[in-house]
Amino acid sequence: MAKAKSVFYCTACGNETPKWQGRCPACGAWNTLQEHIERSAPSGRAKSAPVGESRNPQKISDIHGDHEIRFSSGMGELDRVLGGGFVAGSLVLVGGAPGIGKSTLLLQICNCLCSERSVLYVSGEESERQLKMRAQRLNVEPDNLFVLSETRMNDILSALDSIQPDILIVDSIQTMYNEDNESSPGSVSQVKECTMILMEIAKSRGITVLVVGHINKDGNIAGPKVLEHIVDCVLYFEGDPHSCYRLLRGAKNRFGSTNEIGVFEMADKGLLEVPNPSQMLLEGRPEGASGTCVACVMEGTRPVLAEVQALVSKTSFNVPRRTSDGFDYNRAALLLAVAEKRAAMKLSCFDAYINVIGGLQLDEPAADLPVILAVASSYLDKAIPADLVAIGEVGLTGEIRSVSNLNQRLSEAARLGFTKCIIPMSKTEGLDVPKGMAVYRAKDIRQAIEIAI
Repeated sequence: MAKAKSVFYCTACGNETPKWQGRCPACGAWNTLQEHIERSAPSGRAKSAPVGESRNPQKISDIHGDHEIRFSSGMGELDRVLGGGFVAGSLVLVGGAPGIGKSTLLLQICNCLCSERSVLYVSGEESERQLKMRAQRLNVEPDNLFVLSETRMNDILSALDSIQPDILIVDSIQTMYNEDNESSPGSVSQVKECTMILMEIAKSRGITVLVVGHINKDGNIAGPKVLEHIVDCVLYFEGDPHSCYRLLRGAKNRFGSTNEIGVFEMADKGLLEVPNPSQMLLEGRPEGASGTCVACVMEGTRPVLAEVQALVSKTSFNVPRRTSDGFDYNRAALLLAVAEKRAAMKLSCFDAYINVIGGLQLDEPAADLPVILAVASSYLDKAIPADLVAIGEVGLTGEIRSVSNLNQRLSEAARLGFTKCIIPMSKTEGLDVPKGMAVYRAKDIRQAIEIAI
């Protein structure tokens, strides 16, 4: 009889400890250790013959990589994030908040996928009739789409043997369980074992597996951190539940870039692609109002324009308040300190609020200068011209440093009707300025504020 032992996994970093502790010794997170019962293999198992064919080492020069098969999902925005489409035999994890549209997205792409391939959609949260009702609302009724409402992995494997689909969709991994494991569905051990089974299916049979994963209150995918290391691609579906726009972002991708984003709009008939996110993010900009500036950031290979707003008001407390939404808080505090020291703005007596319109998270250094200009505009109560866009990284001494892909950023700004742009003074040789656009080079934030305001 196999012996069982208890170990504890940290859901934040995947660290393993022999006993429970209130704080993970590896990452320092509190109350993240969960028990996992492991059964050791019988003593005679190690002497048994290996399952399947044995593999011999090969020279990497003898291995051909031209057999990789990519196929389109039917949505250009999703293909962009994936790096050109799905890869046969890959394991893709899609995470997001409840009701954000994960299941809707996966069910919608079945229309295109089923034109040449067969798809098995396994749901542990909805019945077959509920899936039928949602498919009718989304106008998804292809012939090669099979649905199954099941949570036991053994039954899912039996369905795979009988149908032999090309694509498997599991919604969601937290509802699946393996009968050989005594833990409850959704536990660390169940999520880990079920994912390992799905990975073995994907690699051995060449089936593309799409898995839906819930997220916890911290915004991370629920379950052990090792779950994200197992899969080939991790996609996060983000967005404000009260807004109709959704962002699909790649956090990990073994077959493409992780910097790309896809933009969708939630409508009555499902998700619609937004091919021009810059126009969507700039829609409804106020005219002649102070405290607003347009930034141009790179999301992968795509330049995106977003509106940065700042509100600076007299504080009524001894310690001024600092708030940022869509921009890193620590970075915002640093830029406010630079503006006070290098631009002579007495921000220590004012509350400062920074907001990025549209739910976009600006984490690129090129957004530093727009934040500084928006703060200065609100502080001086003078509006920045509506046709001006700012690009540049700000250092601690107030200097404006160069950023990459300036030509692409300027082309995108000119396409949307912007006629003025403030860029760094350094390293601008060979710059291709679009026709009708005036480019102003600024050395530091003082000079940039004089140009913009």
